[in-house]
Amino acid sequence: MNVGILVLLIAIILFGVLAFMQLSALILAPLVTIFVIVASTFPEAGNVTILSGLKEMFMPAASAYVTSYFLVFFVGALFGAVYQFTGAAESIAHFIAGLCKGKFVAPIIFIITCVLTFGGVSGFVVFFVVYPIALNLFKEANLTRRLIPASISAGCWTVSMTAPGSPSIQNVIAMDNLGTPSTAAFVPSLIVSIAEFIMIFVWLELRARSFTKKGLLFYDKSLKYQLDEEELAVDENKKLPHWIVAMIPIVLILVLFNGFKVPVEASVFAGVMLAAVMMFKYVKGGIKAWLQVFNKGAADSGVSILNTAIVVGFGGVVKNTQGFTDLVQALQGMKMSPLVFVMITVAICAGACGSASGGMGVAFSALTKTYQALGVSLEQVHRIAAIAAGTLDTLPHQGAQITLLGICKMTHKEAYFDIAITQILIPFITCFLFIALCGMGL
Repeated sequence: MNVGILVLLIAIILFGVLAFMQLSALILAPLVTIFVIVASTFPEAGNVTILSGLKEMFMPAASAYVTSYFLVFFVGALFGAVYQFTGAAESIAHFIAGLCKGKFVAPIIFIITCVLTFGGVSGFVVFFVVYPIALNLFKEANLTRRLIPASISAGCWTVSMTAPGSPSIQNVIAMDNLGTPSTAAFVPSLIVSIAEFIMIFVWLELRARSFTKKGLLFYDKSLKYQLDEEELAVDENKKLPHWIVAMIPIVLILVLFNGFKVPVEASVFAGVMLAAVMMFKYVKGGIKAWLQVFNKGAADSGVSILNTAIVVGFGGVVKNTQGFTDLVQALQGMKMSPLVFVMITVAICAGACGSASGGMGVAFSALTKTYQALGVSLEQVHRIAAIAAGTLDTLPHQGAQITLLGICKMTHKEAYFDIAITQILIPFITCFLFIALCGMGL
């Protein structure tokens, strides 16, 4: 095996193992980067020392990502904080949950997270908002908690992230690098988004019924972590904004972003301002309390983008190695479909980074010119890249999944299988379906 490619494979495994052990990305990314610098050759950079590699490749890649996407993270985190502390996200969740009347509980949680994240609410905020609601619904339906992590995260990182018109960072990265619209390849994108939605909905429902038939119910003594009654308590008297009021800023964002082609940063900021005005009274304490809400959102944005950017810095070193060059040449030499090439390269980068947006950042930084020279529609490249980014990013070391499992008090052994099916296997099926539709001329 090519030594350079082997080094990258070892780096990915090392990245995964250390992330699985919950080592901070701020330590993990530079640490694995140092291993790559020491073990790799850099044909265009000559003799690269650890310090020069970190200063001249790692940090420029990380800082370029911050420069390009800080405002997207910032306004998104502000919007998420407003929806968390006003109860707007919870209001929408309760409304949608009430429609199921105790049926299709796992798929309904998936739908709730889809609606919230497609509307611009941060996935990490959704975790904390939706989990208590999911816990209560699963308890009422007597369903096993094993499905809660997959139900929540599938809504955050699949359809809502990749569907045409989504204000997600993945959609924005493709737009910025390819000059394509938010609704790129609209017809095949819409078809596969619906197909992906149906596949995940059906899988979650079938798995819920399968667990129930096996006798795995809500109170399951075989689970490593048991819940106490305090964690199951529900505040029935909490005053929330009406769900229609809560939906209006989300609709505004989508209309501005897709209808009027307003940049995503401005669209989401307009949603933040409208939400603050319409739901001002739901944050007790007036202006002083609202300042705390915005402070929380601002702080969250810094953590989020720094964790992602630092991973992109790792990719900034990787893309300069001989191993990465050899890997790309090997893939190009396999005479595969151009869209399959895009899918594989983006998926590999996302897997290496443990991040969909980080992986896309690395892939487009290294291969934008290659993608543009493939001779296929850039709108198709845009959409297949966005979908592919949501595949191998969900390997067990993904930070978001580790965080969610912690919130849900579940282990990888108990819950990861359904996460892998809904967020690796089904998105790959979606990729191939999209490629097939494009091949048919749609």
